[in-house]
Amino acid sequence: MKKYKNHIIGIGILIIGIIVGIVFSGDGSKKAHDESGHEFVQDPVTQLWTCAMHPQIKMKEPGNCPICGMELIPLKGNDTTEKISDEEIVLNQEAYQLANIQTTVVEKANATKEIHLLGRVQPDERKLFSQVSHIPGRIEHLYVNFTGEKVSFGQKIVRIYSPELISAQKELFEAIKSKDIYPQLYTASRNKLKLWKLNEAQINAIEKSGNVKEEIDILSDHSGYVMKRDVELGDYVKEGSVLFDIANLSTVWVMFEAYESDIQWIHINDEFNFTVQALPSKTFKGKVTYVDPFVSASTRVAKVRVEVNNPSNLLLPEMYATGIVSAKLANAKDAIIIPKSAVLWTGKRAVVYVKVPHETTISFIYREVTLGADLGDFYIIKDGLMEGEVVATNGVFRIDASAQLVGKKSMMNPEGGKVSLGGHAGMDMGGDKKASGADHSKMDMGDSKMQDQTGTDHSKMDMGDSKMQGQKDTDHTKMENNTSHIDMNQRIATTNAFKSQLEQVFNAYIKLKDALVADDSSTASASAKTLLGAMKKVDMKQLSDHAAHNHWMTISKEITGSATSISEISDIEKQRGHFKHLSAHLSKGVKLFGVNQKVYEQFCPMADNNAGAYWLSLTEPIKNPYLGAKMLTCGDVKTVIMK
Repeated sequence: MKKYKNHIIGIGILIIGIIVGIVFSGDGSKKAHDESGHEFVQDPVTQLWTCAMHPQIKMKEPGNCPICGMELIPLKGNDTTEKISDEEIVLNQEAYQLANIQTTVVEKANATKEIHLLGRVQPDERKLFSQVSHIPGRIEHLYVNFTGEKVSFGQKIVRIYSPELISAQKELFEAIKSKDIYPQLYTASRNKLKLWKLNEAQINAIEKSGNVKEEIDILSDHSGYVMKRDVELGDYVKEGSVLFDIANLSTVWVMFEAYESDIQWIHINDEFNFTVQALPSKTFKGKVTYVDPFVSASTRVAKVRVEVNNPSNLLLPEMYATGIVSAKLANAKDAIIIPKSAVLWTGKRAVVYVKVPHETTISFIYREVTLGADLGDFYIIKDGLMEGEVVATNGVFRIDASAQLVGKKSMMNPEGGKVSLGGHAGMDMGGDKKASGADHSKMDMGDSKMQDQTGTDHSKMDMGDSKMQGQKDTDHTKMENNTSHIDMNQRIATTNAFKSQLEQVFNAYIKLKDALVADDSSTASASAKTLLGAMKKVDMKQLSDHAAHNHWMTISKEITGSATSISEISDIEKQRGHFKHLSAHLSKGVKLFGVNQKVYEQFCPMADNNAGAYWLSLTEPIKNPYLGAKMLTCGDVKTVIMK
């Protein structure tokens, strides 16, 4: 009896435990678990889910992020009672911090700009002289006989034999005999010699000697340096023939070249500071004395002349100069000025995001503006902003991407309207899942600054989450990473599991490289498929660091795209073209994360039609995958990537 009693008590306890479990377990449909066992409960206000790494993602059901595959977390609601307009892009505090959004207050200021110009030192054209012979005759002696020689006013420069001079001296001696009777004849004889530029001392010496001189010294009329010697010893010259070209360098001109956009900033009497390559430690100053009214049809520049005193002759003609002028734009006082980084420019429209002045809610609103003059790091805003407003200056592209995802006005979608993201989940920002065949890799999901807004060279590839046209042919040495600031020479710490997975990708790459070395397109296709299989096994969740996570996202997309192309074609030259792009991105991955092997980064200048290309190898001797048997050993080692 006691035995049955114990059984009954046990059964009763079990039933009570089941009831308690049901009561406290709640509705399991609103719970999600990550791999670590952490439990996430859907927010009762928003009823949405988001990604910690990509807060612009908002979905109605739990799952994985369609961008990076990480577990979604609840999107916390906003308890504020502030009035939010339909055009505002609202960000929670976490999204605001992850996007590294920074703002600045719009202010009025004078339009000033530092203009950097290049130029060359030139002689002052007003101090260029031609030393001529005032007497016809034959050159008997050259006192100055080489270019660059310094001459002074009154210095002997040549001696001339002149029959005309002999006749003039005889006339003078005859006039001396009768100067008391015919003083005018005497004066006329002396004046004839003066017209030939003989000075009083020379004429008096002739009179005193009483002898006819067959030769006479020509004296310099100018001081300076000989730029050109136009006569040789024994040459016959006429009256007025040029003997030397002389330049006086006591003042010089520095002729700078100004582009069309800079001309409006430069005015007469603006002060210029400049240096010359020959004297890097010395700064010279001068004033603008002339701005060319014409722009060169070939170079599209106008000359700007700066006049400089040069008493020590430190500045010599044809020296290169680098000048800076702090210029002010006329009629642009108290202009609205904002940093360039705040502006997204499409070529037709300039867009900024203005922060809405809520007390607790963080939100921005799309605003089109009219740009004025370019101030270097700033723009003048002609229309669209008022003093005191606050605009985003960093993370602007992230805000724009969020606006696109929620179907509000954005840079590429000025009319608004929801956009389909396609790919993994094909969701809109309401969280609805839709079927779509669009390539998710083409989504503009990065927070990098647009290249256009800063005038950056477009040959450089933006390594943010967005993909740029032409990236397949981009040399990996020109790639920039604007998503975060990671030193490519500094290894990112990660898990051993991730390193092992990346090493499998690298080993498949080596087999692909060897197939191209052997000119074997079919093996190359098979090796590319093996590489794709290894890529699928790389677990992105192993990268907890936000910057490393974004780096690998971009790298993996590019590697996958290139490997897919190689696997689908049999033309080995086309395979090599995709291999160049694959190598560039895998090289970056190996440098950032490591593969537990010593890797040689090698380069061939003749690859890709002499454009040059890099590849990775486990051995130092060159075996060229781009040229194969044609030029197997062409190339050299550029970098050694250590374990």
